[in-house]
Amino acid sequence: MNRGGKTLLVLALVAVVGMAFRVSWNALRDVAKAIGADATAATLYPFVVDGLMALALVATLVLTDRDDKRFALRVLATYTLASLVLNYVHGLVPELHGKSIDWGRLADWDPANWALVLLATSLPVGSIYFGSDLVAKVLHHQPALVANKDETWQATANQSPSELRESTPAAPAPVGDSDAAESVPVAASIEAAPVKALPAGDRPNRRPTGRVPVAARSPRPTRTADELLAEAREKTAGWSDAELTAEAIRKALRTAPVKARALRDTLKAERAENTAGEREAVAA
Repeated sequence: MNRGGKTLLVLALVAVVGMAFRVSWNALRDVAKAIGADATAATLYPFVVDGLMALALVATLVLTDRDDKRFALRVLATYTLASLVLNYVHGLVPELHGKSIDWGRLADWDPANWALVLLATSLPVGSIYFGSDLVAKVLHHQPALVANKDETWQATANQSPSELRESTPAAPAPVGDSDAAESVPVAASIEAAPVKALPAGDRPNRRPTGRVPVAARSPRPTRTADELLAEAREKTAGWSDAELTAEAIRKALRTAPVKARALRDTLKAERAENTAGEREAVAA
């Protein structure tokens, strides 16, 4: 629809709403007189009820937050229903059209009359409360932020899968995970430029900032069984039999508990053989 058609549609809507307000205004004015309002108050009473309906409708169109929009719709529905009830009562009670009805009497049945009077008298107070809340929500509304979010979402939705892959940075693969490293696309892997080491005299003197991560440490050379045994013989040469334990060997050699126990058994066996040989030599 072009701009001219939209303008005509809005003007027609305003005309229909204006005529409907004029019809409702007559009924609400008579109801206001029946509950004790003077001439000025009775004239303004329809603007309190139907005017808040128009305000709630505008707030519903302006607000974009889901909770605020739901609140505005509830106010609109509540006051529309209240106006409908008062117009219906005005049509059922002919005395309201003239001046023969008793003051404060909207129905012959007392409970119904009390409920209708409570409804008619509470609508102005509700208009003050709900109208102020709706105006505050509209004034604090920030459509720019919501528009930016919608544009970002729309731009992301219009992108093709290949564009999304290019715009999304690839996550780094964990250290030591060969499968994850192989799954990274070749296009996402960028070779780092070689870092040129500075001479010893030009290096800045920096204090260590913390513990070096495990991944950054240089791996310790793996010692063979013979090398561990030779090192264990050297370190435990002056130990007594009571001091020759697996825990002491593990701490001294910084090796695994399993290897420490094996070394302990081997060293004890060697010591037992040496002791037996010495006894034989003395006996001979």
